[in-house]
Amino acid sequence: MPSQPVPESALPEPALISVVVPVYGIGDYLPACLDSLLGHPAEPGPAGPAIEVIAVDDASPDGSGRLLDARAGLDPRLSVLHLASNAGPGHARNIGLARATGRYVWFVDGDDLLPAGALAAVAARLLRDRPDVLLIDYEECYPGGRTRPNPGSALLCAAPAGTFSLADSPQLINLTMTSWSKVFRRDFLLGLDEPFRPGIHEDIPVSCAALLAGRISALDRVCYSYRRSRPGSFMTTTSSEHWGVFGAYDEVLGMLRKLTESADPVATAAVQSALFERAIWHYSTVLEAGRHGIGRAGGSGLVPRAERERFFNRMHADFLRYRPSGYRIPGGARGVKFRLIERGSYQTYELLEPVNRLRVAAGRRLRRH
Repeated sequence: MPSQPVPESALPEPALISVVVPVYGIGDYLPACLDSLLGHPAEPGPAGPAIEVIAVDDASPDGSGRLLDARAGLDPRLSVLHLASNAGPGHARNIGLARATGRYVWFVDGDDLLPAGALAAVAARLLRDRPDVLLIDYEECYPGGRTRPNPGSALLCAAPAGTFSLADSPQLINLTMTSWSKVFRRDFLLGLDEPFRPGIHEDIPVSCAALLAGRISALDRVCYSYRRSRPGSFMTTTSSEHWGVFGAYDEVLGMLRKLTESADPVATAAVQSALFERAIWHYSTVLEAGRHGIGRAGGSGLVPRAERERFFNRMHADFLRYRPSGYRIPGGARGVKFRLIERGSYQTYELLEPVNRLRVAAGRRLRRH
């Protein structure tokens, strides 16, 4: 007897959002992340937007794979891919993206969380604006429960309504380069042919390529809780791998140069200056992070001590190599720092940085009172 067609009402709703979660060594945090995406399995909440969650077990050594399989057995929206060997978060995201079927894809790190109502708010904005890239606001979460607003919240608040290009709002290039702070239209992202790279700072070329090519929308609502200072994170560890930031911006600034030469309308003088300044500022942030007992990496810094001067010299070389025609160094403390980088004045830069750190810390204390 021929099979009967499945009633249309019984077919699963196509996913609006595919959430890709790379997983490695985060078993202590993973259940909370999954609960924030799917609801607690013992207490199903109200129906939200149609999503699929694709967790990629990057050969995690801590039992995260078993945890994922158990949870997938309780919720058909979750599927699990197990990789035979660890290849890093970029590769895991590429694998998850290839499996995704949703109209949009959101890369959520498995040690982070989505606040209540975040998926619904993101879905509503995607359906309203239908952008290629949706920028979202976030909060930083620290051990012990302390939280801090996204330093770039004001940029999101000032973004144009509806959809726009980077040429309409070049300052948005100063938002975090992380992939989790953006929701991408899946076909658009695949069409960029810009896969996530190996190693760390792998988000930078993907983020910049999308912002340069896409129709952008901004949602000034906190839709992501980013866990800062987690033990074992790449961004708390002193490592030579942080040199990867230079290769990432080599690709980005080379991409921008091609757009400029072809007279692409997004490659305005303002965009060229903003992206160049973003690269130099990012370099300096990596060099300074965690030093002088402030911030991450236990006070020793992300860049190994023996490599700091060479790292600075590479910053200086990139400043001279990529400085756009007509670029003017900004004023204030940032301008002082940029002039030292321009001149290659490493010793003065090293003496200046502790003073800047104390000034910034004092400013934060005043704002809290």
